[in-house]
Amino acid sequence: MIEVHNINKSFGDLQVLHDISTTFEKGKVNLIIGQSGQGKSVLAKCMVGLHEVDSGNVIYEGRDFTAMNRNQRSQIRQQIGMLFQGAALFDSLNVEENVGFPLSMFSNKSSLEIKKRVDFCLERVNLSGKNSLLPSECSGGMQKRIGIARAISMNPKYLFCDEPNSGLDPKTAILIDGLIQDITKEYDMTTVVITHDMNSVIEIGENVIFIYDGKKWWQGDKKSIITTDNPEISNFVYASEFMKEIRQNIQNTRS
Repeated sequence: MIEVHNINKSFGDLQVLHDISTTFEKGKVNLIIGQSGQGKSVLAKCMVGLHEVDSGNVIYEGRDFTAMNRNQRSQIRQQIGMLFQGAALFDSLNVEENVGFPLSMFSNKSSLEIKKRVDFCLERVNLSGKNSLLPSECSGGMQKRIGIARAISMNPKYLFCDEPNSGLDPKTAILIDGLIQDITKEYDMTTVVITHDMNSVIEIGENVIFIYDGKKWWQGDKKSIITTDNPEISNFVYASEFMKEIRQNIQNTRS
């Protein structure tokens, strides 16, 4: 579990986050949603220490991350897996080397142990035998799965995913959503996904935090989000034709 208490963050005269408090639950896919520029990514970066908060606290399983020194934070960061928006693979390294990179940098495992762990992680994301491929030889969906394999290579307690479905076709996006959900349950992780994709919300949104104008505007699950009468979140939720059809079906059922 990760808790944030009264987080405020400004850049110069611009205050981006306003007194945000919430809880990200263990064993669930927690989504941070909202339009671009509302503070989603800034909140996540504050949670992992890429931005320092102006005030407030980030608590990992009772441990105050914001109060820790650099070495203490490093111990927490080694328990965090990250899936970046563009997968962020090293172009000059093959799949095996990309997935094994955190292990070679931050663990004392032997080469054989790293190889076994890499093979296991690739099997878990259905990419067994793709070890020698370069990122340029992999599709966008494969690159995201490689990114997930790398993110779980250190067996993290916490997983952060930044727009995991960005640039993917709908079918592949559903596959990635399902994989994130399955891995979260399997390893009992606290998973935090930053997204503006309502398809992901409907598929895997167990705990959804809606950020609007730098504030936590709404929190609930994927069922309650489609029936809320909050105008700001309704405008966000029903912006796509897909969600408009869902709303129409709900209204038809009620009538």
